[in-house]
Amino acid sequence: MTTKKITQHELESYLWGAAMLLRGLIDAGDYKQFIFPLLFLKRLSDVYDEEHADAAALFGEAGADLPENHRFVIPDGGHWEDLRATSTNVGAKILQAMRSIESANQDTLYGVFGEGDWGNKDFLPDATLRDLVEHFSSRTLTTKALPEDELGNGYEFLIKKFADDSGHTAQEFYTNRTLVHLMTLMLKPEPGESVYDPTCGTGGMLISTAAEIKRQGKEFRGLKLYGQELNHGTSAIARMNLVLHGIEDGHIAGGTSTLSDPAFLDQGKLKKFDIVLANPPYSIKSWNRNAFAADPYGRNAWGVPPQGRADYAFFQHIAASLDPVTGRAAILFPHGVLFRKEEKTLREALVKSDLIEAVIGLGPGLFYNSPMEAVVVTLRTRKPDGHCGSVLFINAVTEYAREQAQSFLRDSHQQRILRAYESWNAEPGFAAVATLAEIEGKDWSLAIPLYVESVATRAQRNEETTVASVVTSWRDAASAADESIASVLALLRAEVAK
Repeated sequence: MTTKKITQHELESYLWGAAMLLRGLIDAGDYKQFIFPLLFLKRLSDVYDEEHADAAALFGEAGADLPENHRFVIPDGGHWEDLRATSTNVGAKILQAMRSIESANQDTLYGVFGEGDWGNKDFLPDATLRDLVEHFSSRTLTTKALPEDELGNGYEFLIKKFADDSGHTAQEFYTNRTLVHLMTLMLKPEPGESVYDPTCGTGGMLISTAAEIKRQGKEFRGLKLYGQELNHGTSAIARMNLVLHGIEDGHIAGGTSTLSDPAFLDQGKLKKFDIVLANPPYSIKSWNRNAFAADPYGRNAWGVPPQGRADYAFFQHIAASLDPVTGRAAILFPHGVLFRKEEKTLREALVKSDLIEAVIGLGPGLFYNSPMEAVVVTLRTRKPDGHCGSVLFINAVTEYAREQAQSFLRDSHQQRILRAYESWNAEPGFAAVATLAEIEGKDWSLAIPLYVESVATRAQRNEETTVASVVTSWRDAASAADESIASVLALLRAEVAK
């Protein structure tokens, strides 16, 4: 019997159709806390049945349920069909099934389903939950019908849709994927490396590194992926996201702050990573500055950021988390970190450390649902020969597209920025290399226009120069004409006088 493949369009309609059953009952920002766990539970059950059938064909029914023939254990009462058989107190049954699966797979799935309020019948009545269960039952989510990559793409589609639907809250868990891809391309992850995101949201940056290695035909499963996310529900989604993308060895810590309680330590010190990709929450005010001033992990070497802006606290945490030999990072920030006066001392220490490799200014709208212009700052613990003592600046503010009120980077935009980044050459109006002495001469400001003159500015300056030269020439010609006229008049007066 052949298994019917699910197309991407069918998958997207199926997933969004489930979310629409919740419209009007709960806030759009909360859809993800219920839809993702149900999707994950359905996938686990269907894959378990698929593995059972495959094992039964090889070993008979007696061997079909042996643990070695399954990626995950589905205990009695925890299967999707147990939900379909429930007509009352459906939310309680869903929660019981999820907790039983977590308990049976403590090393891999403990806590993965999050903390959704499944038992609250005021906004999730039995009828709605039965409709959700039956909607998800309309498709079979085996790996044959829906390989990991394709289900992962559907999962990313749903994350994007939830971000669109929930408005400004999306920045907490979603980063523009075209920008994430550019950041990944710049850092060039390799098989077996460690990758870390200190504010990982739903795990998109971590997954991007695995996807890039897989795209190159290399083995991606050996990547060591680590992420920390303050929001416990979002961290659970990140864990599910990794598993649905075929990554079972991810390490996601949830519910604690990276600044006050970093999750990944090595003998009491910060764990070091080959790659750090991050989009920290920008300019947060509610953070423990006093604790950071006495940080036991040495993350305040550049100084203590002002209470109203924690950006340089995340900056220093990332720098301190880099492997001293292989470490490289790409961080998405608002432009203010490049020039704000209250952070000048911190910025000076950053520049003097010679960790900073490139400053790349991007167009507006790449912070999700925000008109702000974004900047990517890259760090590298060991720069290539010829790059030490200097910083590359790229002004790519016009390299973006905008459709349906969303900005994104086309492949052509990504490739132009990547070429400038990799070539490390000056390009009038687009890229420039500045020495640390030159940056000091500009009072330690990293504002891109100080180093890369925009095309518009150059055109304006050229136009001003052209106008000025024309005016000067006109004045010179007018003066010469006046002199000639004066000479003629003098001759005429002389002839009359005779």
